[in-house]
Amino acid sequence: MTGPTPEPAAAPAASAPTTSGGGSVMTRGALRPLRIAALVKQIPKFEDMRLGPDGRLVREGLVLHMNDYCRRGVRAGCQLAEATGGTCTAITLGPEQADTVLREAILCGCVGGLHVTGPEFAGSDTLATARALAAALDATGPWDLVMCGRNSVDADTGQVPAQVAEILGVPLLAGVREVAVDGDAEPDRMLSALLEHDDEWLRVEAGLPTVLSCAERLCDPCKVKEPEAWATVDGGMVHRMGADDLGSGPWGAAASPTWVGEVRVLEVERAGERVDGCDADALGRIVDVVTACGGLSGDDRGPSVEVARPSGAGDGGDVVVLGEPGRPRPTAELLGTAAGLAEAIGGRAVLSVDVVDDWEALSGQGADRVLRHTGTRSAAEVAHLLAEPLAARPPWAILAPGTEWGREVAARLAVRLGAGLTGDAVDLEAREGRLVALKPAFGGRMVAEIHCSSPTQMATVRAGVLPVLLPRPTGPFASDHLPPIDGSPVVREVDRRRDDDSDLLANAEVVVSVGQGVDPGDLTVVEALAGRLGAELCATRKVTDAGWMPRARQVGITGHSIAPRLCIAIGTSGRFNHTVGLRGAGTVVGINPDPDCELWDWCDVGLVADWRDALEPLVEVLLAAGLSGDG
Repeated sequence: MTGPTPEPAAAPAASAPTTSGGGSVMTRGALRPLRIAALVKQIPKFEDMRLGPDGRLVREGLVLHMNDYCRRGVRAGCQLAEATGGTCTAITLGPEQADTVLREAILCGCVGGLHVTGPEFAGSDTLATARALAAALDATGPWDLVMCGRNSVDADTGQVPAQVAEILGVPLLAGVREVAVDGDAEPDRMLSALLEHDDEWLRVEAGLPTVLSCAERLCDPCKVKEPEAWATVDGGMVHRMGADDLGSGPWGAAASPTWVGEVRVLEVERAGERVDGCDADALGRIVDVVTACGGLSGDDRGPSVEVARPSGAGDGGDVVVLGEPGRPRPTAELLGTAAGLAEAIGGRAVLSVDVVDDWEALSGQGADRVLRHTGTRSAAEVAHLLAEPLAARPPWAILAPGTEWGREVAARLAVRLGAGLTGDAVDLEAREGRLVALKPAFGGRMVAEIHCSSPTQMATVRAGVLPVLLPRPTGPFASDHLPPIDGSPVVREVDRRRDDDSDLLANAEVVVSVGQGVDPGDLTVVEALAGRLGAELCATRKVTDAGWMPRARQVGITGHSIAPRLCIAIGTSGRFNHTVGLRGAGTVVGINPDPDCELWDWCDVGLVADWRDALEPLVEVLLAAGLSGDG
């Protein structure tokens, strides 16, 4: 079956950049018309979600919309297609009603839509979804670019782009903030991009074809169309593909090694007490609540459990940790948890995969064996290096940090090993000899138990949600070295820089959370007051979008999750997309002049006052009460 893309027109010589919010989409030189696919997903709106008596999400009667991140992929794909005289085609996998996102994409500039649908695809997890989409791309190709959203708002895994790239055997550029296609460059350097990865920026070059996962700030999203407009699209512009068009499969649930168990709504359990003004009585009440909640002292929030030392007597298998270079905190979190899981299943060892200088320190953190690989930090190359030894000795589980690097390595390994992968988990359990991963869904409003049927079970885990345990005495451990990969990398790293250290927030006992209600000129005042408490600053997305703080300071759905002993929130309304990242905070104090704002719903106690009047006296009384930010 061929794709629905018409013959493209002649390409212009060049185009000017299109920018929005610090991102850009640009073409240069003499380019041939590009054939572009934009993968889109259909999801319900947050406000329409509800659970039925069985704990499952009720989808009947919901109006479904295009995933917000996919809107960036559609817009960027259409811009590049227009600039080169090429075409952009929208592709989705889903039930009959999912064709609405294709119709919407056509209204946004796509020349047509391709709908992969049929009962055979029901129950697809990320791996089965990626295989079906890759098969559709292969059947209708060749494609020059495959545009994807960075992740989906409902599941928030970020796995499908990397898995599609792995199946197709093409590069992935993840978190694209700027992209340029240069027709005059060498074939393997035609594509240049700036990538945002956690607290780092990468400048890279690659050739075509390539899969791009688009950052939120790459460009404006395609304009949201109302459902009434979708029906105006000619149905002949949407082509259907079924299981027979893709091959023998298996597809859907039969090809999905993960499934969803119990789902529950996360309830806010904070008191939400409000105190008017910032006089002595009001401030005294704040101190009383902070003291009662354990916010003054870090003695009861530090690590109290020593890293387990598995006996290995039960031959239960290995628990593998993928340690990202330069990020010791997430590695330590995962190693301590991995040691406990290995102990629970009678595992033989915890295998740490890392690139570090201090190998012996890993023993105290939980590693019984170290598989060393040097010479590369490329996610694609690390997955290539590890696939063969892990296939030869299949581990019980593989754990990776929920960073851009960790998600790509894990997603590629899941394809190579045929393993089920849970993304963005916040807790892990060994239950009846199997791994159960707990992950938030729909922006953190719900948490779901994810189970896995494959022999090797995989999960990426949000940094900052697992404790760093007390180190155990170091002991003997094995160390093996993998040979480096020959040849030049497919994706060339031109430059890498870190704009901050995300571990500062992960390790912070006290934080001051800053929203747009704090003027940028006042940040020096806030920083000085926070410094007196030994506190670190974190921020809402709007603050980092404006460039007032580095992205590494962003907390929330599209930022970090942190668990400080005490959080003081100022200048923020308390919107859920920010506060979900502070769910693990021990005590939350809010300051806001609006007595009816959302902030009070997730505070233990708060001052109804202007932060300019309240923050300094609050700092004084907390210091007088004995608050120390160093625990």
